[in-house]
Amino acid sequence: MFERLSQSRNGLGFLFMLPAGVFLLCFLTYPLGLGVWLGFTDTSIGRTGVFIGLENYIWLWNDSVFWISVFNTMLYTFVASILKFALGLWLAMILNEHMPFKNLFRAIILLPWVVPTVLSALAFWWIFDSQFSIISWVLMEWGIISRPINFLGDPNLARASVIAANVWRGIPFVAISLLAGLQTIPQSLHEAAALDGATSWQRFRRITLPLLTPIIAVVMTFSVLFTFTDFQLIYVLTRGGPVNATHLMATLSFQRAIPGGQLGEGAAIAVAMIPFLLAAILFSFFGLQRRKWQQGGSD
Repeated sequence: MFERLSQSRNGLGFLFMLPAGVFLLCFLTYPLGLGVWLGFTDTSIGRTGVFIGLENYIWLWNDSVFWISVFNTMLYTFVASILKFALGLWLAMILNEHMPFKNLFRAIILLPWVVPTVLSALAFWWIFDSQFSIISWVLMEWGIISRPINFLGDPNLARASVIAANVWRGIPFVAISLLAGLQTIPQSLHEAAALDGATSWQRFRRITLPLLTPIIAVVMTFSVLFTFTDFQLIYVLTRGGPVNATHLMATLSFQRAIPGGQLGEGAAIAVAMIPFLLAAILFSFFGLQRRKWQQGGSD
């Protein structure tokens, strides 16, 4: 049987995928299944729980803090993803032009993505510090403000601050990925459009954007997934404060499960994130259908 599989093209592909499948089954499927099960129990740290059905979810439905975390997560993901896409596409188009030291600039842009998240968060923690913030110092030196800004102490400023930190960290991934997509677009298409009198905006709208759509779908899906499940940046900067203003579903799940000891409730919050993540995956799937258009078929 093994020889028959190795001689078949599909069988050979199956054999190559088998180790990865076993790895995913052990380290992804089992934790996911365990988390779903815990969401239906009253398990706590040090005590085995019993099955309680939907009680955790009913409790969350009436929990104002949970709904604040849902709002924060949606706002955080939407604003940060839009900014990362806009700035990342802008940088990608700049780096796609002929310019001196282009490779050096590409390497520099990657630095925020390469640096560990905790180190980035600590750097922003100092940047946003209520007493020693470099931003407050510069604004005071210019006479714009008279006292330091409490970036992480005010709810609205705290939301804006963590979004800014996430955008700074996520732009390199979007920019480099879109740059790779831009370099696959034949330059002859732009040259032909320019000869026909098309403006830069028309070439971008009619050539660049349609051909870049599949890459945009994949990149934005991963960007949304990374942003929606962000934990380290928020936990280091604010731990969900002030007054739950920056609590995301991921940080609230951790707080309820580990420091709070309520594993079942924390697991229920984590499971509640799954529908949003599935929606992002479906967005990628339908975006990839544009490849049929590129290959001459119908959408």
